[in-house]
Amino acid sequence: MKMKGKEMLGKGRTRSDTTPLLGKHKQQHQQPHPKNRFHSSPSACSHSISSPLFLEMAAAISSASSSPTSHCNVFLGVDVGTGSARAGLFDEEGRLLGSANSPIQIWKEGDCIEQSSTDIWHAVCSAVKAACSLAKIDGEQVKGIGFAATCSLVAVDADGSPVTVSWSGDSRRNIIVWMDHRAVKQAEKINSRNSPVLQYCGGSVSPEMQPPKLLWVKENLLESWSMVFRWMDLSDWLSYRATGDDTRSLCTTACKWTYLGHAHMQHINEKDSRDMEACGWDDDFWEEIGLGDLVEGHHAKIGRSVAFPGHALGSGLTLTAAKARNSGTPVGTSLIDAHAGGVGVMESLPEKENDNEAICHRMVLVCGTSTCHMAVSRDKLFIPGVWGPFWSAMIPEYWLTEGGQSATGALLDYIIESHVASPLLANHAASQKISLFQLLNNILESMMRELQCPFIAALTEDTHVLPDFHGNRSPIADPKAKGVVFGLTLDPSEQQLARLYLAAVQAIAYGTRHIVEHCNANGCPIILPRESESVLLGAAILGAVAAKNYTCLSEAMKALNAAGQVIHPSTDSRVKKYHDAKYRIFRELYQQQLSHRSIMAQALA
Repeated sequence: MKMKGKEMLGKGRTRSDTTPLLGKHKQQHQQPHPKNRFHSSPSACSHSISSPLFLEMAAAISSASSSPTSHCNVFLGVDVGTGSARAGLFDEEGRLLGSANSPIQIWKEGDCIEQSSTDIWHAVCSAVKAACSLAKIDGEQVKGIGFAATCSLVAVDADGSPVTVSWSGDSRRNIIVWMDHRAVKQAEKINSRNSPVLQYCGGSVSPEMQPPKLLWVKENLLESWSMVFRWMDLSDWLSYRATGDDTRSLCTTACKWTYLGHAHMQHINEKDSRDMEACGWDDDFWEEIGLGDLVEGHHAKIGRSVAFPGHALGSGLTLTAAKARNSGTPVGTSLIDAHAGGVGVMESLPEKENDNEAICHRMVLVCGTSTCHMAVSRDKLFIPGVWGPFWSAMIPEYWLTEGGQSATGALLDYIIESHVASPLLANHAASQKISLFQLLNNILESMMRELQCPFIAALTEDTHVLPDFHGNRSPIADPKAKGVVFGLTLDPSEQQLARLYLAAVQAIAYGTRHIVEHCNANGCPIILPRESESVLLGAAILGAVAAKNYTCLSEAMKALNAAGQVIHPSTDSRVKKYHDAKYRIFRELYQQQLSHRSIMAQALA
């Protein structure tokens, strides 16, 4: 089992359209950070993307340091997370040469969570420029580019301009963020149809997937619905914005749009497989859920052509459509951010293996605001409550199954920031010049010694958490599930906050255990990758494949993935016994919630 930590930092900003893309920006190198964070802050002005669709980014790359560092081949990965856009440059050994981030704005109003594609593009260009400068990389050294992003839904018109998906009518807000839960009722409506395509989604669609969100827009924002020319996953939109090619990825379409990727099994060895006609849409599905108009024009609004991850798009990165004088820097077909993390870490082994089937015995954890648990196999596996199987959605020719927890980093943020001791804790961490999480760990160690606990985990014997604060994605697939904290007191101290934090961390781990057990897998060591920026590395690998430096994605993964620390399970039998007991309570908390839900439903009937 491999685990990767992903940092997403940043807050909303105000910026005008005159902000120089090539001018001097105060950017900081993205350092490893223990916390995932996002803030809502509306911008004071809007940004138009009606100008020609080609590329400030190319200029940003070319504006690197005047004294570039010598590297034969460099690959650029771009990752747009929930709170920031990040860029990283890697050499041919998969080593990070430099990275930078730029914050993006986010609006949160109840279950509605929205972003701006214009703001995101500016942030991407800013991060790319800063990363190139920090790495002292000249644009000519960048041989390939890949994009990864959250599975958020982007709406644009025929000119590529944003179309609002917000009740506010604000045209900047043209992205429904992945974690938006406005479409719970639409998801229930779709699931009631029991369409055959649902068996490839774990038996049901989640409100975090695109069909429920599309149905919500049609039912609630009819004017916007009629204006949209393209509906795109965010990572596909980034590739489109960079190349003018609106070919969709098998990753995004299969995992979030109910596209049946296995319709392309016969294309895997074809030379022109990068631009395949989209034959995996189930037209009956779209018709029966009330979105039959998306079938029109050979599915023009949702994707007429698809490609395997890493295949080169269009003519690559271009300055303008009319003035491009060469093929441009190759841009690979995109991946969802978690899946890019999988590509960036799944071959990170202490000792390389030649067995192509060995990869089928691993599970990747990609952790950020939420957590994804991913495994691949040669044969399709249908597991209720676990998304998939998706053919070639991450690694070509392998079936992907995907579990997940909707709130992990976000849950830790909430537990800490909502506690009365949070400001005091932050001040103490700042004064000691350590991270807030290091301070929490120090407090827990002191508590263990003072209370003479046998091990740190025992501090939460009376405190239990059910982490479903944003519903349960896997394996229960219940978006209505609620979080539970058992064992609260009136204690306002930092020590009590540390105890709650530890209980939340344990609950997240028990959620992973629940998913692993449900997938009928076995526990095993955790391998941390050498490079902590695995999503950026995964995106860069797409660029390396697009640049033809490797014959296929699997070959590139083996060349560029590398292992770091290996963490083995505790050999203390008391620790196992303790966590087994806590896990039993963890499971019972959800069963009790179902019982309570039934009691209240009967009372209100």
